[in-house]
Amino acid sequence: MIFDFALLLADCLYLQDYKKYPQSSRIALYYIVSQSFYGVVWSSKLSMLFTIVRLTIPGRFRRFLLCTVAFFGIIWALLFSQLWWICETEPDWKKQPLPQCDLGGRIAITQMITDVLADVILIVAPFSLIYKVRLSRSQKVRILAVFSTSAVTTIVSLTHAYYILSGGGLREVMAGIVECSMSLIVVNLSVVVAFIFRLSSDDDSPSTPTPMVTFGGQRRTRVAVAVESTTIVLQDLSESRHHTMKRSDDDDVTLHNRERKQEKEWC
Repeated sequence: MIFDFALLLADCLYLQDYKKYPQSSRIALYYIVSQSFYGVVWSSKLSMLFTIVRLTIPGRFRRFLLCTVAFFGIIWALLFSQLWWICETEPDWKKQPLPQCDLGGRIAITQMITDVLADVILIVAPFSLIYKVRLSRSQKVRILAVFSTSAVTTIVSLTHAYYILSGGGLREVMAGIVECSMSLIVVNLSVVVAFIFRLSSDDDSPSTPTPMVTFGGQRRTRVAVAVESTTIVLQDLSESRHHTMKRSDDDDVTLHNRERKQEKEWC
């Protein structure tokens, strides 16, 4: 969201009031727009990947996902560096009234490959997790539908790459804004849907079992169990003997004799 605020603010200054600023400020605004775009897209993908990692149990698949996190970070750094490398080696674009670097086919192809690969991972990984969990078919469909929305960002990303290949311009900028917006919507969709399901489950009766699902593990159910308690009163042994043995006058004599005999034994 911070990257998106920077993108929208720089975009407004870059597109509307660029004539008020010197040429160096226009170039700086273009770089802020371009790098903020990568910041929004790839931080959103990393956030979704961390959501999947949080749902997995420790094991081989979790280690694979953590390696994928590092891979996403490397791709982000690669795209960040590639933009500087291409734009700084061909500085003629800086003399234009509205500076815009000609990114060409290299960045467009790199962006298409990395976006498609990342979105495929974000879609396939939840499928492998849901397959191992005992849920109803409707629950599986709802969860998979949330994670499958990454395909929408793939379509928008391909459209953005097409406009980069076709020469850039205002359409490229607008396609980048749409891709950033879709990335934020998709990454927050899982949180919003989970919050709605939690509110609906809170409205249920307390006696209804609440399923707790950890992807990669077994399903557990939280059940309220009513336990009856019984109060046990403990008495002194000597008092209980007096109470049980002292039933008649004969019992008193017998008890007295037994106590005298016990005193002699102790002596």
